Amino acid sequence: MLRVGLTGSIGVGKSFVGSVFVELGCRLLDADATAREVVLPGTAGLAAVVKEFGPEVLQTDGTLDRKQLGAVVFGDEQKRRRLNAILHPRIIEKQDQILQQWESEEPNGIGIVDAALMIESGGYKRFDKLIVVHCRPEVQLERLMLRDGLSCDEAQKRIDSQMPQEEKQRYADYLIDTSDGFELTRQRTKAVYDQLVKRQI
Repeated sequence: MLRVGLTGSIGVGKSFVGSVFVELGCRLLDADATAREVVLPGTAGLAAVVKEFGPEVLQTDGTLDRKQLGAVVFGDEQKRRRLNAILHPRIIEKQDQILQQWESEEPNGIGIVDAALMIESGGYKRFDKLIVVHCRPEVQLERLMLRDGLSCDEAQKRIDSQMPQEEKQRYADYLIDTSDGFELTRQRTKAVYDQLVKRQI
């Protein structure tokens, strides 16, 4: 199975690109879903987060209060690194288990993991190929404001907390520009898919 990483900064249209790959027959694993699984009640991941950041990051029902945790780590580089050090190894282990299962079911398939922080965490090195989704900065800002109901300043702060788009692009085997709407993005995604399939033949 060809293992492919799919990444890109916040608000660049990565989810849409992922959905097109699924339509084309790829298997897709959303790292956010895996990240939620490793901090479910009763997991070692949740216990480690609470130990590090205190019980105030829990909701009354014992589940992780992601909004509260986000407020604690946003804008604090050191705390964000501590959180990533707890979560990333667990997320990667879970992803690898799923990829191995897919490979046993479909040895010649294409398995894609969609993760925003793949480059920052070093997780991209596990993949055969890396796709970076990007768009023009003004498009990214506008999308993020619309999607999350943020002010311009709030959206910019979130963008600035991540690795710059240009830097991410340097790691890519394939680039997909989503600046020009759904149809062109679909065409560009299909072109990358065709190249991945050629690698499998």
